[in-house]
Amino acid sequence: MKTITQTHFISASPEEVYLALTNPLTIELWSGYSAEMQPVEGTEFSIFEGDICGRNIRLVENQQLVQEWYFGDNSEESVVTITLKPSDKGTRVELQHTNVPDEDFIDMVEGWRLYYWGAIKNYYRK
Repeated sequence: MKTITQTHFISASPEEVYLALTNPLTIELWSGYSAEMQPVEGTEFSIFEGDICGRNIRLVENQQLVQEWYFGDNSEESVVTITLKPSDKGTRVELQHTNVPDEDFIDMVEGWRLYYWGAIKNYYRK
């Protein structure tokens, strides 16, 4: 099991980025795929037409999102922590994704960069 750590800058406020992470309509706009999401702790979610599924563990509005992502028969929880911090140009996003299965690691690193953060950056490009 491995951990992914990334930092990204998005040209949008923390409020806008939080919305992009928690509002199903906004998720559909930036991802191009249907999404099931409720910004409520303990609720399950499904994004990218079910390719990513999990459970919201902790939500601090406009500041932090902690989720468990499901990976088949993993015995350890794969936990995603996204922290949003205001910056001069918008939002500094700090990502930590723990317990990523070794066989999924490279695809997950690229998926985060290109399909997740890359798509959100394009959505908020000004």
